[in-house]
Amino acid sequence: MLTSQDDIIELIEADEWMMQILHTAKILALPDWWICAGFIRAKVWDTLHQFTKRTPLPDIDVIYFDPTATDERQEKIYEKQLHKLHKGVPWSVKNEARMHRLHQFPPYTSSVDAISKFPETATAIGVKLDAENNLILAAPHGVTDLLQLHLKPTPFFSSTTERLDIYRSRLSKKNWQLTWNNITVSPDI
Repeated sequence: MLTSQDDIIELIEADEWMMQILHTAKILALPDWWICAGFIRAKVWDTLHQFTKRTPLPDIDVIYFDPTATDERQEKIYEKQLHKLHKGVPWSVKNEARMHRLHQFPPYTSSVDAISKFPETATAIGVKLDAENNLILAAPHGVTDLLQLHLKPTPFFSSTTERLDIYRSRLSKKNWQLTWNNITVSPDI
């Protein structure tokens, strides 16, 4: 049973494939790097649904924060490097020092700040390996919603009508309840 942040860390550490992905991403030595969102969420939800087979991921989100080099072409170079290191993985690399521009949000101050402004609390989570290869987990809104299979917007996304519309659109597009039928969606949105 998963009940805490430590349980999530142990779950990931016990998953050889996830640890390989983390070690591969670490090779790039990106500043303030994390693997986030669905990589963790899907593992937790698969486990809570007692799935015996991993749910396929559309991508593996590797984020980093480098305000000195915000050219999107550099992200593509990193993706190619990761594809060479670990083939067959749908790598997606984004520099959070530029991502705020997509929706005209205020600039982020770090990768964890960006994670805190992801649309859903259950997705606002990241993991990485430190210098000693210990697994570090960032969960700016905690892990309760993730562990309780509850979807609701982060405070950042619930603060404006426009952001709530983006959140609602994502819920409709992702249709996570089709895969994980025990998910509940916050009724106040």
